[in-house]
Amino acid sequence: MSYVGPDSDGFFDGDGDGPRRPRRFSGGRLTVTLAALVPTALAGWLIWQVVGGPGENEPAKTLPAASQSSTAGADTASPSPSKSDDGKKGDASPSATPSKSKPPASSSSKPAGSGPLKGKVVVIDPGHNPGNFRHTAEINRLVDIGTNRKECDTTGTSTNAGYTEAQFTLDVSRRLRTLLQQQGATVELTQNGDRSWGPCVDERARIGNKAHADAVISVHADGSAAGNRGFHVILPASVKSGSADTTAIAGPSRNLGERVAGNFLRATGSAPSNYIGDGTGLDVRKDLGGLNLSTVPKVFIECGNMRDAKDAALLTNGAWRQKAAQGMSDGIVSFLRG
Repeated sequence: MSYVGPDSDGFFDGDGDGPRRPRRFSGGRLTVTLAALVPTALAGWLIWQVVGGPGENEPAKTLPAASQSSTAGADTASPSPSKSDDGKKGDASPSATPSKSKPPASSSSKPAGSGPLKGKVVVIDPGHNPGNFRHTAEINRLVDIGTNRKECDTTGTSTNAGYTEAQFTLDVSRRLRTLLQQQGATVELTQNGDRSWGPCVDERARIGNKAHADAVISVHADGSAAGNRGFHVILPASVKSGSADTTAIAGPSRNLGERVAGNFLRATGSAPSNYIGDGTGLDVRKDLGGLNLSTVPKVFIECGNMRDAKDAALLTNGAWRQKAAQGMSDGIVSFLRG
């Protein structure tokens, strides 16, 4: 997540290059010397306050990829993975510590101003929720996804060291939101660490639908076997069953997904999945409620495999996460500009 905490990339001025203390003098020169230096020290302190890093309770600044520092994941162990609806179930360890920062009061955000995406609405869906593992009864409740009924939500997966998918998705989603706002888009998150669990997959779809979003992206990381590496983008199949009807959005969603995949590859240098999609980086599914129930163009992206050591090293690196957000942003911008 983009917060100041154990897994964040807070940009602190920790190298001691703030204003120096004035040299001490003896005798009658002391008063004159201090009088001359106090204004200089004060000016230096004010400049540091303006350009220095955030305080311990402030969110980390979003910087270009080259300026990002890397981070390691949490250091607690987690159980083995098993995959389920709209993500992974039962992988995230309760011992993996979620964000300690105070989340924003709302998942919604106003447009950043003018830019090529002015007037466009993008919904970002950070997969899972750091608190889901505390609410197993709620997230195990079955909801209608059109083709059948599946769990409301899942806990998501984690790295072997305990860095959770829910932490990863929030961090990347916040970075992505900033990039899209800089392009002038109005951006809304389905959750922003501002609720104790969920939302359910059907509600996640409704949020995008209600916003009349021009594009929706659901951010995830996979929990597959070691040796399985790379990213893939999940596209909605053409489904018309019960409350699900993707016939109008399947084509535009594929266009969105192809642009996201291409730009993600370019920005991160990560290869397409070697275990899903036959090397294309694309996968079509009809069993995900977040896609089945969407009435606006929407895709999922699995940014890598948290259970593979090499992929995990990327996913826990702040500079790489910034590149991942940039690749998604570039893909969405390309889609929306046509």
